[in-house]
Amino acid sequence: MHEISLVQGLLKQLALLAAEHGSKSVSKVRLEVGPHSGIVIDSFKFGFEVLAAEIDLTRHARLEIVIPPLRYKCCYCGHVRQTERLPETCSQCAKTLLVPDGGDGLILLQVEME
Repeated sequence: MHEISLVQGLLKQLALLAAEHGSKSVSKVRLEVGPHSGIVIDSFKFGFEVLAAEIDLTRHARLEIVIPPLRYKCCYCGHVRQTERLPETCSQCAKTLLVPDGGDGLILLQVEME
């Protein structure tokens, strides 16, 4: 379960940010988790709840996860389409070779500190 190591990295990043800004606690963490990231959201949330509770800085932090929409790009014409699932063909050129366009990241969007 690599989600635990991702949470550990996030908590280290939060500690650095809090030290940089002279903050004593983190109240909210907002992340973007790409739909192609391979991250199991429930496992990540569970890991955050368990590990954040062990640290004074993040003990009361709320985790908010944003999942951006799926996007696919045609390898022939370059057209990008936002959709709920992999399209069978490109809506511009009707070719069938489409690949994910982004959506594979874990991005820290916002941190609220006190």
